[in-house]
Amino acid sequence: MGNSIRKQVADLFQFALILCAAVVILVPIYWIASGAFKQQVDVFQLKLLFTPTLANFNEIFRSPYNLHEKLLNSTLVAGTTVIVAIPMATMAAYSFSRFRLRFERTMFLMILSTQFVPAVVIVLPYFLLFRDLGLLDTRLALVLVNLSLILPFAIWMIKGFIDGIPLDTEEAALVDGSSRLQVIWNIVLPMALPGILTAAIFCFILAWNEFLFAVIITNSKAVTMPVGLSLFHAEEGVLWHLISAAGILIMLPMFGLAMIIQKHFVQGMTLGAVR
Repeated sequence: MGNSIRKQVADLFQFALILCAAVVILVPIYWIASGAFKQQVDVFQLKLLFTPTLANFNEIFRSPYNLHEKLLNSTLVAGTTVIVAIPMATMAAYSFSRFRLRFERTMFLMILSTQFVPAVVIVLPYFLLFRDLGLLDTRLALVLVNLSLILPFAIWMIKGFIDGIPLDTEEAALVDGSSRLQVIWNIVLPMALPGILTAAIFCFILAWNEFLFAVIITNSKAVTMPVGLSLFHAEEGVLWHLISAAGILIMLPMFGLAMIIQKHFVQGMTLGAVR
């Protein structure tokens, strides 16, 4: 009887924790989603019933906001970053996983240590470098910065997935006459695909949401979506209804990617966690 009561209390406590976590996560999302369809006068009123409008979405795509330009910049920068970073990270991760290199551990730790350097420390050197190269306010500058930020993370993540692939299959293919590149293409990549897709998702999210370097390096031509949110202010104050509409557009690609490759995402996380 005592065990049954303790189990019920534990289940009730677990349910309460899950409910609190759900409230903390979902309430801000609901506030943004509802604010995107509210008129400015309704944003600060706590009412569940209101007359929805699409005027906010029309306004953010018109001058002076021109959010379509920021959306294009973010898409190109994040997409290019992932397209360049994932093949490089996969090859580097495979080398660290399969080959015994001199100072291998030191090199890998040096790569990981870059993740612990605060971005605010290195933003000024990047600014001066791109200024001297004439790359300020360009998408290329943002891609280069994002590569330096996400490559170490991608290498570390993909290496964990490749470490979980049995070495016997590669050795058998090499004995049968396959080259190293054929082994990587025909065996390693298909087996590591869920993990690579998982790393690509995280890299896209990091590049899509990057703010500090974008706000310092860009000015007008290469402004991205996160930086574009700072434009929504006027004499009457912060335009929360427009920020909410733009916030929905920022979140939609994340939700879309999660829905499209949810199976690979869960599979990749499981593969990376099990040895």
